[in-house]
Amino acid sequence: MKSDRLLSALILLQAHQRLSTREIAERLETSQRTAHRDMEALCTAGVPLNAYRGVGGGWELEKSWRTKIPGLDQAELQGLLMAQPSALGDRKLTAAAQRAFDKLMASMPAPMRVQAESIRARLHIDPTGWRPMEEDLSMLPVVQDALARDVKLTFLYTRADGETAPRTVDPLGIVSKQAAWYLIARAPAGMRTYRISRMRDVMALAIPFVRPENFDLAAYWKRSVATLSSQKTRASATLALSPQAVSSLERWCPMLALPEHSARPKLPEGWLVYQVEFENHNQARFVAMGLGASAMALGPEELCRAITAEARAMRELEPLSPAFD
Repeated sequence: MKSDRLLSALILLQAHQRLSTREIAERLETSQRTAHRDMEALCTAGVPLNAYRGVGGGWELEKSWRTKIPGLDQAELQGLLMAQPSALGDRKLTAAAQRAFDKLMASMPAPMRVQAESIRARLHIDPTGWRPMEEDLSMLPVVQDALARDVKLTFLYTRADGETAPRTVDPLGIVSKQAAWYLIARAPAGMRTYRISRMRDVMALAIPFVRPENFDLAAYWKRSVATLSSQKTRASATLALSPQAVSSLERWCPMLALPEHSARPKLPEGWLVYQVEFENHNQARFVAMGLGASAMALGPEELCRAITAEARAMRELEPLSPAFD
């Protein structure tokens, strides 16, 4: 709506002092012609807006057009600005959060606004990991709507094993863990956690439900994570490692040196034996083989057999070489 766009333009000018027509158009995702007409509309409405031509020109509000908010101390200001909109990880959510930040910045007194801009200029949050996975959050607005109205939610859910089935639940909260978003809900069989990117055909039903009294979302999530961690089947391996392998591995896995271990055959100079903890047997095999000639598996026997069989299978593979005349 035009009224929303005009309000957004006004907030941008309050937060950024002077902006060109091009900058306003880019931030509001509209054409420069539309942005120019919006500025004229604000002037007609009596907003004290000044236009400057030439290099460095643009549109600027008179200095008196500033609202104030209750003062924030240094710790409160830094804590608030540490939660940057980019941390949300989703483009639409980031854009909405950025608009909210712009409103906050616009309402700050000038000295505090300068300080806030300085803090934000020194912090950037990249929500993606080194192995980024695209999260489909297209269903998130429907989930948020059901949460806000305390109505039941129905959807198709695809589990990690690929099985897809319908679900009807009482939504109790959403959790963001890095770039992944989860729905915490009460299902007929009890409390469940659903990854929102695996939800399809989500619909908020016109069926209200009674939210459990004293339900603590943060406490529930903390218990769930602890339970999941305790259920993981970890694997311990005894590895002889070169100094280079130790340097690479100690950043990722818990390790305990075993100086009294009598490894056979005799180890190269500088090598040591370690007990290394892995998430599972497959990870232990993958890492031990990935270290190549810098590591030797000494136990357990199951791991040694698996590595030997894998190495034998690799040797038996015929290399595919191009034929030349």
